Amino acid sequence: MLNRRPDGFHEIASLYQAISLGDYITISPSDGADLFQCNDPRIPKDQSNLILRAATLFREKTELERYFTFTLEKQIPIESGLGGGSSNAATTLWGLNELMGTGVDIEELRQWGALLGSDVPFFLSNGRAYCEGRGEKVTLHLEQSKAELWIAKPPIGLSTASVYQNLQVSTLRKRNPVEALHSHSTGVPLFFNDLEESAFQMAPELREIKTELCRLGFTEVHMTGSGTAFFCFGDIFPQHPDITFFPVQYLFRSEGDWYKFPA
Repeated sequence: MLNRRPDGFHEIASLYQAISLGDYITISPSDGADLFQCNDPRIPKDQSNLILRAATLFREKTELERYFTFTLEKQIPIESGLGGGSSNAATTLWGLNELMGTGVDIEELRQWGALLGSDVPFFLSNGRAYCEGRGEKVTLHLEQSKAELWIAKPPIGLSTASVYQNLQVSTLRKRNPVEALHSHSTGVPLFFNDLEESAFQMAPELREIKTELCRLGFTEVHMTGSGTAFFCFGDIFPQHPDITFFPVQYLFRSEGDWYKFPA
């Protein structure tokens, strides 16, 4: 995290990685209006929904008066810092572009995505990227290091906006995440997350949960984004009565194709 911008967003410098924990979206034509349905009743169905906002933006940009039914099978935990809404927005833009044959190139789709949210452009990368600005400046990062990776989700949740609002930028250490990626002597990338302290102040039990995860035997434990999930490196099979664990793999997207989950 670098500083607060004049537009109210925060200037970031972050390494992003897509993983094999994702939602599923089905898109089909509809008459006269967009429709949305989801297996999770907590997901809003109005224009605060990023899928519906992406569809509206797509119509505005392409001037195509076409409407769709979106069916979302929610798998990504909400309020986890895993980019669930942003990934859904990116998937919608990419899917509508393919479905309608509009031929918008990926760079322009990224620019559209930035209008929807800071994390949306990343999901239109190859799956690993260094993102700057408020997230809209995407540089592909092609090194594909391997490590046993788990996502750990405690029951508590925090909103992204509240974690950022609570952040004290003046207290942050200035570090380069790209250099840090190569600095760990064990071969497992060394990560840090400037949003952790803000989240820990809002929910002190998260600090205790991180300590518990380290005691389970993980080699590294860090919060994902604004939290409250953690990403954990370690070749173990963790168990904890109050934490849900997801074994995940790194996910990458080939040019002209979308992400495919491992079989």
